[in-house]
Amino acid sequence: MTDQYYQEDSQATTVLVLGILGLVLCQVLGPFAWVMGNKEVAAIDAGRRPPENRGTAQAGKILGIISTVMLAVGVAFLAFFIIIAIIGAASGS
Repeated sequence: MTDQYYQEDSQATTVLVLGILGLVLCQVLGPFAWVMGNKEVAAIDAGRRPPENRGTAQAGKILGIISTVMLAVGVAFLAFFIIIAIIGAASGS
């Protein structure tokens, strides 16, 4: 079995680590994992990176999507409570 040479090194592990950290520690990393995961999967599909890392890249991308959604929900709740506080302060005595 011969090893095939690929033009670029895989970043699938980086994507997975960012996805995990985005989910567990800091949701701000989620969008980076999502974007990098998309690019990694596209590079694998184009044949520039090793296809055996596709699952790792997909997992990191999905974790990035989940943490991005969590970030958006958190920002929406924060904005809602700030608006409620402003309305309450403006109408309160």
